Amino acid sequence: MPLTTVFLGLGSNVRRHAHLTAGLDALAAFLVDMRCSPVFESEAVGIRSGPFYNLAVTARTELPLAELDRRLKAIEADNGRYAPDRKGLPLDIDVLLYDDLVGDFDGLQLPRAEILRNAFVLWPLALLAPEARHPAEGRSFAALWQAMRSEQRLWPVPFVWRGTELTPEELRSSFPPPAP
Repeated sequence: MPLTTVFLGLGSNVRRHAHLTAGLDALAAFLVDMRCSPVFESEAVGIRSGPFYNLAVTARTELPLAELDRRLKAIEADNGRYAPDRKGLPLDIDVLLYDDLVGDFDGLQLPRAEILRNAFVLWPLALLAPEARHPAEGRSFAALWQAMRSEQRLWPVPFVWRGTELTPEELRSSFPPPAP
């Protein structure tokens, strides 16, 4: 079976580093050529909670879309996403793009609408794959990011995964966190 390029969005607001690291480790076990964006901290959007860490991942996979989504849900479950007594959102992993698919696929809408709505999704994508094109909009992630007008506050944060700093110091120093 040919390999399909996928883009995923990951987020956490509970034990953020631990849950994102666990999610990345689990993804690396079955995805090929995985690359990660810088990690951003952002205020919660749409829910009342503490701040989130978010990043985007691109990789290739042999898995059909439904099986990929099932595995992502299992990783979320392993990290407490569906626990009845959970507080916050331990781990959220969304399929943002699956190749160039556009439409509804068994309830999974692609490309994911959050790409165009949320800065914490689009900015990581623009840094990870600036020339990649949104399949419905036809514009690159970099162009979409430049055109985005958002009141959402987010900033790059240090994050080490498997001995590698995902967020370059020059990015962090260019966009420091807001003053408390």
